[in-house]
Amino acid sequence: MDSSTYQSKAGEVLIRQVEPDDFPRLIELNSKAFPLLGEENVVWSVRQLHNHLKVFPAGQLVAVIGGRIVGAVSSLVIKADRDPYRQHTYAGVTDGGYFHNHDPSGDTLYGADVYVDPDDQGMGIGAALYEARRVLCKRLNLRRILAGGRLAGYAAMAAGLTPEEYVQRVKDGEIRDNVLSFQLREGFVVRGILRNYITDPVSLNHASLIEWLNPDYVETEPSSKVRIACVQYQVRKIDSFQDFANQVEYFVETAADYRSDFVLFPEFFTVQLLSFIEPLSSIQGIRRLSTDFTGPFIELMSGLAQKYGLYIIGGSHPIEEDGELYNKCLIFDPEGRYIAQPKLHITPSEKRYWGISGGSELIVLPTPKAKIAVQICYDVEFPEATRYLADQGVDILFVPYCCDDRHAQLRVRYCAQARAIENQIFVATAGVIGNLPSVPAMDIHYGQAAVFTPSDFEFARDGIQAIADSNVETLLVTDIDTGDLYRSRASGSVTPRLDRRTDLFDFKVKLKNLDTSIELTEAPEIKLPK
Repeated sequence: MDSSTYQSKAGEVLIRQVEPDDFPRLIELNSKAFPLLGEENVVWSVRQLHNHLKVFPAGQLVAVIGGRIVGAVSSLVIKADRDPYRQHTYAGVTDGGYFHNHDPSGDTLYGADVYVDPDDQGMGIGAALYEARRVLCKRLNLRRILAGGRLAGYAAMAAGLTPEEYVQRVKDGEIRDNVLSFQLREGFVVRGILRNYITDPVSLNHASLIEWLNPDYVETEPSSKVRIACVQYQVRKIDSFQDFANQVEYFVETAADYRSDFVLFPEFFTVQLLSFIEPLSSIQGIRRLSTDFTGPFIELMSGLAQKYGLYIIGGSHPIEEDGELYNKCLIFDPEGRYIAQPKLHITPSEKRYWGISGGSELIVLPTPKAKIAVQICYDVEFPEATRYLADQGVDILFVPYCCDDRHAQLRVRYCAQARAIENQIFVATAGVIGNLPSVPAMDIHYGQAAVFTPSDFEFARDGIQAIADSNVETLLVTDIDTGDLYRSRASGSVTPRLDRRTDLFDFKVKLKNLDTSIELTEAPEIKLPK
């Protein structure tokens, strides 16, 4: 394990990588350094610290004097691209403190935390940790170090100063801020003010966005382009599971031929499987679909994701858990691993015909191209869920849907467009088309796949990146650029993410998975015939 030593007023400081045995001391030290921030996940949990080591061990460092840990830093790598100074929140940039969004292909070392035992502050330990972080930035050939530094003394002066005025006075030496004054001495430059960065009474939720540029950086040009394929899938009577597999593979293979990064299937497209078995009532059919076809469906989609090397947003499929039936979208990565996003809001017809229950989890999945999430059909008609996902840093929202007529499809479309505008994200949609006369509750369908954008100069003039002809089986393929999102969020004609009136509206979240990390299920052994 790499280590280095630095001289301080307290003697020689050993900087080394964090080890699991350090966790109890780190939690104690973090709590001691930040007694007011425990509820904000700044005070680490064992689960978070384990994940830091799992995703980016080199960025987790401790300072040791005489065998005693006296300080630590936590870092991750992000992709800042062409807009490194964009507004963001602490929860969004650190994935709620779990670092799942650590991106080895990124260009920026993000300083998530630095803390020193209050009994040892002022001895040069923080300077040693900052130097170790700069050394790491150079070793990884990253362009910069970014961090959000809370304005530790701002609350006491907020009545007479704006955050910008406060920062300027600190820079001029008229005011001493325990955090920012130290960061300026360490060679960091203030690039802006982060509002609503973290709930913190001493800063009134404000932080300075600080940057240190790596003088040894060798220029590289990462791409922020993402290619999305949306399947306008026609359900039709089939004679076997293999018929279904052939139809699905055709679209995945075609998406791969077009070098797509993500391929989106519609909600409930697997109900097509009920067309080749004996007729059943709606409730019997949906239960049969869950019990008999969930395993083969997972094996099929996992195998195709591995075979073609892309992410498959697997529409939705009924899955039974503990006697309850849920409508879930299975998301498969290029290694065949998967995770399930349940539908939260259940339509009256889903309850009446199928007895489906609503889930209570919203999953944010970091990928090398973008941070993504899924809302199934009706879910996108509820703005709170999308707002939460946007606050967690989601760039692309995928919306698989299943609508019977044009009225229903337009509800999904218009709400998806609204979510794209108000949250400044991309929203990709795909619906089923065709008829299944022999399957109850799946008689007729209306669909029109589309990808929606915010409405501003960086994007298509009507806020529609691409749209298919309605009710024609096809594959809609289009490119989006996440760099456009970041520029629009920071300096667009309007900036709804920045201009929210949090002083008037309190947003509370009660999701089941708030305190749990995201783990993809390993790919199953592929048993399907080729």
